[in-house]
Amino acid sequence: MPVKRGGVWNGGWQGSQRGRNGGGGSRGFQHRIPVAGFLVIFVVTPLVFLAARSRHSASTSATGHFSGDGSDRMEQADDWRKQSLTESIDSLFPKEVIDVITANTEDLGTLNLNNVGRNDLSSSWVLEKPSEVNQRDITNSERQTTSGDSSEKLHSQRDGVIFNEEGKENPEGGKMNDEVQKKTSNDEELLTNFQEEDNRDVKENALDDHLQLEESPTKVLRRQLRQKRREKRSTELIQQDEEERVELENAAIKRSKEVDSAVLGKYSIWRRENENENSDSNVRLMRDQLIMARVYSSISQARNNLDLYQELMLRIKECQRTLGEANADSDLPQSAPEKIKAMGHVLSKAREQFYDCATVTKKLRAMLQSADEQVRTLKKQSTFLSQLAAKTVPKGLHCLSMRLTIDYYLLPLEKREFPKKDKLEDPTLYHYALFSDNVLAASVVVNSTVMNAKESEKHVFHLVTDKLNFGAMKMWFLLNPPGKAAIHVENVDDFKWLNSSYCPVLRQLESAAMKEYYFKADHPTTLSAGSSNLKYRNPKYLSMLNHLRFYLPQVYPKLDKILFLDDDIVVQKDLTPLWSVDLHGKVNGAVETCGESFHRFDKYLNFSNPHIARHFDPNACGWAYGMNVFDLKEWKKQDITGIYHKWQNMNEDRVLWKLGTLPPGLITFYGLTHPLDKSWHVLGLGYNPSVDRSEIDNAAVVHYNGNMKPWLELAMTKYRPYWTKYIKYDHPFLQQCNINE
Repeated sequence: MPVKRGGVWNGGWQGSQRGRNGGGGSRGFQHRIPVAGFLVIFVVTPLVFLAARSRHSASTSATGHFSGDGSDRMEQADDWRKQSLTESIDSLFPKEVIDVITANTEDLGTLNLNNVGRNDLSSSWVLEKPSEVNQRDITNSERQTTSGDSSEKLHSQRDGVIFNEEGKENPEGGKMNDEVQKKTSNDEELLTNFQEEDNRDVKENALDDHLQLEESPTKVLRRQLRQKRREKRSTELIQQDEEERVELENAAIKRSKEVDSAVLGKYSIWRRENENENSDSNVRLMRDQLIMARVYSSISQARNNLDLYQELMLRIKECQRTLGEANADSDLPQSAPEKIKAMGHVLSKAREQFYDCATVTKKLRAMLQSADEQVRTLKKQSTFLSQLAAKTVPKGLHCLSMRLTIDYYLLPLEKREFPKKDKLEDPTLYHYALFSDNVLAASVVVNSTVMNAKESEKHVFHLVTDKLNFGAMKMWFLLNPPGKAAIHVENVDDFKWLNSSYCPVLRQLESAAMKEYYFKADHPTTLSAGSSNLKYRNPKYLSMLNHLRFYLPQVYPKLDKILFLDDDIVVQKDLTPLWSVDLHGKVNGAVETCGESFHRFDKYLNFSNPHIARHFDPNACGWAYGMNVFDLKEWKKQDITGIYHKWQNMNEDRVLWKLGTLPPGLITFYGLTHPLDKSWHVLGLGYNPSVDRSEIDNAAVVHYNGNMKPWLELAMTKYRPYWTKYIKYDHPFLQQCNINE
């Protein structure tokens, strides 16, 4: 039957291909194949079987007639059998049939039942390797040699004479003739079966060799390439698995090293102390002993056991001196083990005398409440000190301001003026408003803006400071002009129109209630009291520089649009595109700061007041000062300053909001603020340690809002480089005042 491979009957397909490619000749060949198969199956096969059966009898009778050695007798016997078989076939078939069989044999090779149905196998089948075929041929030849030797032995035994290895007659052979005859018949049957198997293997090997030879070099090359691809793919997969395994192992090792021992190792009962160089087991033990010693000292004092009380207090003092500020065992002195042993001895004595679960629990609860109260007190002190540090001028900045002021007033009058005054009122240029009393902070704002500007000659800076710092601010920028940009410095006290009759804030600051709030002698200013509202008593809220932002059209009457900047910001990109932002009829362009429930109106305003509750939405989103685009034309049209005055007068008793400028700004620009993209202004560098670094790097302006200003020692070190890179610390004035990076 044809072999089925891959769902296609190869025998039928191959035949059809031959029929299409071979023309008429191949069509005749197709008809000869069934005839040859029929003849082989029904005629030749029985003849071969009969010839094999007669082989043994013929060889037996012919043994006595042949002379010479064993190989000559076998060749003569084979010739005789072939001649007999040929004569039998000639007598059975006519000459035409024999010619057809001969022709088919020449075309297809030796006629074999095993390859009649498999002669049309596809050449894509993988055959045995030549080495295997050769090995099998060698094995078959060895078998034939063995069978020939056995045949010679059998022929020599048929005559009833036994010969030894040298060919001499064995004298004892005559006595064994009967046994030899029986054994000879059995050996003949075995030899026949053995030779039939050999013939079958030889024919199969011939078929395999024939198929192997039929494969074209192209197919052999393809098979070799496929094998190479499989081997290469297997190698790659093995290598990939190995790399992934190594990567996972390395990640696990790295992760195990990064795990903080303070979280998983310090208080784990499975931790081996000798694995940690900074073991703190003794430190923790001493702290636990101190806690229990205080408990038992309180109990012993209550029960009038003064001897034990004094001993416990003595051990407590020794333990405290030994412990000191140690955080690890390596920080402890050599006498620490002795102190631990002595304290343990005293605690065991106290436990034997006074241990009572209820009493100890009560004492521990009292100690916990006392510790909690101490924590709250320390938090208040921390808040007070941080607010105090935030409003305190560093010594270096005070020195810088004093030196610059002295040098300014030593200058001649003609050298105290800035050039490029013609640009100050040109509405086609880019104008900035900066109100500050900090010389170094103002210089960072101006320098960072100019260094990142594409056309610095079109930028104009309007600085306003107080009377105390006016000379220093002006002298600094006379010595360090901002490149091609124009700059102008003014004194807020020179604005004569800004007085108490016009400005509600100035009038309120002169009131008795405000003076009492800020300056009363018995006002709580201790570390533990009054710190909750301390930030609202910051002196900046008393300065008009902080409220001048509500009077921009009055300060710059000839400008149409201005960009307001705080002095605690750093500019990182060109800000000129802000002047082309369409505010859609709004007055203020700012970045919103609200989250899900953070920095909304209810955080800044008192919505229990009916005036606030009636006019504003508590969930309205807040925005930030620090970088704001103001349309001064629309400002004048909407009378923003008048709205500010109205609400500021209503808040004289501070019932609508606390002090500051952001709450009145939210009220004044309510419904008049256009939200800008958040990348323009990133806040939180003065209080939030978790600001995303990518947001900072992509921001046009970063804002150090909060108490941790970059010029203070309490600034966060990871944010400070954004500010310090715009300061030249080799400047003579900075070196004289010991201002270092």
